[in-house]
Amino acid sequence: MCQAQEEYGGCDPPRRRPRVSCAQKCMKCKEASPVLVIRVGDAFCKACFREYFVHKFRAMLGKNRAIYPGEKVLLALSGGPASSSMLRQVQEGLSRETAKKLRFIPGIIYIDEGAVYGQSLAEREETLLQMETILQASGFPYHLAHLEEVFDLPSSILQRVPHNPAGPRNSYKEAVEGFICQQRREEGGGPSLPERQIQEKLAEVSLRDAPGMEGLAAPEARLLAAVRAEQLIRLFGSVKTLTAKEELLQTLRNHLILHTARAQGYSKVMMGDSCTRLAVKLLTNLSLGRGASLAMDTGFSDDRHGDVVVVRPMREYSAKEIAFYNHLFGVPTVFTPALGTKALEKASIHRVIERFLYGLQAEFPSTVSTVYRTGEKLSATPGDAGPAAEPERCLLCLCALDTNVEDGSALQAILVSEQLSQQKLPAASPAGRGCCPGAEEQRGCCMNTTAPGADARASFLPLLCYGCRLTIKDTTCLESLPLYVRSEAERRKRRAAMKLEIQEFLLEDEAVTPGES
Repeated sequence: MCQAQEEYGGCDPPRRRPRVSCAQKCMKCKEASPVLVIRVGDAFCKACFREYFVHKFRAMLGKNRAIYPGEKVLLALSGGPASSSMLRQVQEGLSRETAKKLRFIPGIIYIDEGAVYGQSLAEREETLLQMETILQASGFPYHLAHLEEVFDLPSSILQRVPHNPAGPRNSYKEAVEGFICQQRREEGGGPSLPERQIQEKLAEVSLRDAPGMEGLAAPEARLLAAVRAEQLIRLFGSVKTLTAKEELLQTLRNHLILHTARAQGYSKVMMGDSCTRLAVKLLTNLSLGRGASLAMDTGFSDDRHGDVVVVRPMREYSAKEIAFYNHLFGVPTVFTPALGTKALEKASIHRVIERFLYGLQAEFPSTVSTVYRTGEKLSATPGDAGPAAEPERCLLCLCALDTNVEDGSALQAILVSEQLSQQKLPAASPAGRGCCPGAEEQRGCCMNTTAPGADARASFLPLLCYGCRLTIKDTTCLESLPLYVRSEAERRKRRAAMKLEIQEFLLEDEAVTPGES
């Protein structure tokens, strides 16, 4: 029971965080004065912080062993802090002064999304000029693309391509040892094989890698670009919610990056997702019903496309560490507005989750790391089954469909509720006729409650996972989707109909029990 004179301490003010004093020293070298505190008690000087930052990047690549020597890797650069810091790490890793050099061949892609954000042509050209200055200074081959180019993509971009059988057949250790032996056999102190390949690629950089010189000079190209931009604006104008717009933008961006990687021969794509961004993404995807694909959406490696693997080497860095590194070592960044810029706090699920997580992080500094470490324990479904067991994949995100569930599940209950809510109304008159005698089949009659385009939407949704279904449901006009999406949907529908017709003639593999030979 409560005591009259008992002290609870509930009204005491919160304790202040410890600050760095002048007498405190760097936690690593124990000599220099610290310039920043990453976590409580983790104070670093400038030199030790740089060493710590570089080592974490190298350790992430070396621990996962996903990139083989001589592979072509495409860096997805947005101009933001995380991707710009990733570019700086690759630059330093490939420099001649580095003790342990990176052994892959880099390239860069930047996608202009100004048409979606409502920027004028002058603002978009200014941003492109700033980005091109950074790309040229990197010394790597680069590719400038516009988001409206998704309307020219082939439908094969939505098909999973098996892993290249001609790829590295040796283990990672054997590949590295062979690379080192080849380096030692180089005579005359000339550049090693990857360095020569990089120099050859740099020599190949021409106007085709930076579209906008010759193409924009032609009136036909300018007219086509204006038409594509208008189509893109119409597409995002048909999406009702900001949450669906952000999901659609991410999907189209990934498609364009994948197409560029396949067209230019890149086998890996590096994304600049930080630990903070992945923690927000994990909770957001859970809220959007994408829990089945969390391991691929937030893990280090994402091989849903087969021939092109997405890697995230910046996933161990917090946003605070990246911001301090860019500030201390002068990493150039370019600010571009986003769909959520100047939006209300609760305008989208992404904004709500971000605000919620950042608010907790301000009071409890281990919030982001706890969410991130929880996501690290997730793993994708093992793909050790044969080729015949290849799962059906979502039309947009190419993840395995999570809608083939048993009766009694939560998803099944949602689908039944939707079907019941979309049933036609009962007859309004005793004769069974509506308010429009003789016009029961016409659109707008009280007896015909089917919305325009409902049939096309009903046949389109079974091709999508649950998360992508929510995005398409918030899209009012499916005709505004790019042609490659609609054509691939029609192809899958035809194949499903054909399979249904010949189903009784197909031979199914019988399950073999362990005791049978």
